[in-house]
Amino acid sequence: MDVNPIEVLVQHLQQTTALNEKEIQRISEVAEIVLLKRKELLLQPGQLSQHMRFIAQGSARCYYLDENTQEHTLQIGIEEWWINDLYSFLTQKESKLFIQSIEPATIVQISRENLEQLYAEIPAISTFFRLKIQSAYVALQERTIEHMSADVFTRYQRFIKEYRNIEQRVPQYMIASYLGVTPEFLSYLKKKQHEK
Repeated sequence: MDVNPIEVLVQHLQQTTALNEKEIQRISEVAEIVLLKRKELLLQPGQLSQHMRFIAQGSARCYYLDENTQEHTLQIGIEEWWINDLYSFLTQKESKLFIQSIEPATIVQISRENLEQLYAEIPAISTFFRLKIQSAYVALQERTIEHMSADVFTRYQRFIKEYRNIEQRVPQYMIASYLGVTPEFLSYLKKKQHEK
């Protein structure tokens, strides 16, 4: 990677909040870098999510398996996106989800314990994560309502509009899983979109 993953994280944080050199140094001290190979797991069911995780390079997804071992993709992320099982992180209950790299990925993570210390030492970090968690809740509610009310083609159109940089990088079956359709039906939706 050409750029230091911690620097990518700091630049991302500074888009929302101002940090001085001492605060940047403190964040650098507690941030951990995890290098993942393609399809490597970062979290799996039964484990506690103990970190906030930032994708500095590559891509990853969060998914669960139902009782028929059918995959359901809940989140897809690329560079400068956060990916996590927030439910497990916030409640400290065992995760039911997998977090898996799609491409080789560089993840910067901060442990729950270190994050609590940063909240106390750097109020701007507390504000940043409060806004991130609020934003994640809003996005989850919007997605839930959309799944209940919008037809699949509308959901697909929204996906390609909002996640423009993802479609070329992610296997089609994962996008189909995210949309709640079969890969074959996704092919039909793509064809329909191209005919518009």
